[in-house]
Amino acid sequence: MGILIDRHSRIVIQGITGREASMVTRHTLAYGTRIVAGVTPGKGGQEVHGVPVYDTLKAACREHQPDTSLIYVPPAFVYDAVAEAVANGIKLILIPTENVPQKDAVKFLNLARRAGVRVIGPNSVGMINPGERVKLGAIGGDNVERCFVPGPVGVISRSGGMTAETSWMIKRAGYGVSTSVSIGGDALIGSTIKDLLALFEADPQTRAVVVFSEPGTSQEEEAAAFIQERGFTKPLIAYIAGRFTEDMPEGTVFGHAAALISGNYGRPSIKAARLREAGAHVLDNFDDLIPTLKQILG
Repeated sequence: MGILIDRHSRIVIQGITGREASMVTRHTLAYGTRIVAGVTPGKGGQEVHGVPVYDTLKAACREHQPDTSLIYVPPAFVYDAVAEAVANGIKLILIPTENVPQKDAVKFLNLARRAGVRVIGPNSVGMINPGERVKLGAIGGDNVERCFVPGPVGVISRSGGMTAETSWMIKRAGYGVSTSVSIGGDALIGSTIKDLLALFEADPQTRAVVVFSEPGTSQEEEAAAFIQERGFTKPLIAYIAGRFTEDMPEGTVFGHAAALISGNYGRPSIKAARLREAGAHVLDNFDDLIPTLKQILG
């Protein structure tokens, strides 16, 4: 079953005629995912790999009733694209765009939250549900099965690249994934680790969840509290990258914008301690994921 997306998802791509969006459209269609329409102002009437293009999302929604939007527009236009999607009844939005202005992110995340719209990203490589053969974003590229096969393990990753690497490790262990989600590396994102754990808890296909974490933010601490409150009761395996950052000058940004330590805020050692106290399996080495999965799932 998985979470968020399935074979019934009706996807529209905002900014579909761009180079990257066009490539992603081709790979996504080849995987079997249903893209019903695309939107680029001034390009209405064209097609991208057989997908009809409209000048406005309103027109696309009138003709095709999409419920999910993939937003491939430049950073300065993300707010307008999200606002348009919310206004037209889209219920799930994924944003791959990097370098979105924080003031815009604050506004559109608040707008989406008030409208009951779930946002993944910004700065997300995408999400995939292999059992349903549906994906959003560049995740998996044109060789999806190399890393992503159906199975009982959910994946939540703050790193785009490690979404694939983690899923590949799960495949090497002899299992597969229910849904893999790149939540985005920015400080302000639409869905956190805790948010997705709640969804995986309700998914009957998911037997365990693997989280790939980084320094910065309080997401892992919030997830630990959620586990202690019995909000998530399935096995959780976590790997927290970047322990070396605790020896670096405070305030140094590592990789993603959210990977920032300030005082005790964002420290990998504290994240690991909180998750262990909550009962999660915290890995010292990423390679330990395979034997840990085999121990948990049998």
